[in-house]
Amino acid sequence: PRKARYVGFAMHQSPGVAGGVPCHRVVFKDGSLAPGFAFGGPDAQRVLLEKEGITFLPDGRVDMKACSWEV
Repeated sequence: PRKARYVGFAMHQSPGVAGGVPCHRVVFKDGSLAPGFAFGGPDAQRVLLEKEGITFLPDGRVDMKACSWEV
């Protein structure tokens, strides 16, 4: 708990999507995308997720009911 900044730093230091941590898959718990996604701006995260078959709600958030793991 309370270590989100550590996780964010580790993902930011990753070599990227190709061979690195697939950090584009990390979204907020409500399905919102990162506003300043590091690999090409905020729209790049959505493009990468759509290529993987992730579905989105009309308001632009990931459809968490369809795409999340059960906890």
